[in-house]
Amino acid sequence: MKLDAIDLRILEAVQRDGRITKVALAEEVGLSPTPCWMRLRKLEKAGIVSGYHARVAVRRLAPVASVMMEVTLENHRQADFDRFERAVAAIPEITACWSVGGGVDYILRIMAADIDAYQRLVDGLLDREIGIARYFTYIVTKTVKEETALPLSVLLAAPEAPNS
Repeated sequence: MKLDAIDLRILEAVQRDGRITKVALAEEVGLSPTPCWMRLRKLEKAGIVSGYHARVAVRRLAPVASVMMEVTLENHRQADFDRFERAVAAIPEITACWSVGGGVDYILRIMAADIDAYQRLVDGLLDREIGIARYFTYIVTKTVKEETALPLSVLLAAPEAPNS
């Protein structure tokens, strides 16, 4: 799907505020409400806008441990990756899992009640024998930046022509 500048402004606006009203969105992007809303619906139907979410400040509710974990699997057959990914998908404390290239196979983001709860989760993963050869744990001590909005204007900008 080819996006124009108005589509990009719509996407940037709904990333900042998923609860923006039809009128406010139209004003922000410079369209009347009906065509603006039709464009947004088209972006949703195309799967470009895949959902709307609330960002919860969990640390205002309870202390939590945020952990990054690197995982290397023992074997690298497709069945090994599938088994690991199915197990990870079923654990709610694992809030993100990325398959990566380089020295490890996966990087996970885990939110646990505390470090004890994290260790019990890891022990459970190891007990399930899902192919983990080794793992490394990194405790997040401070969140410096955590954006949920994608920098669309940077990612989708046309590359500049080199100077001749």
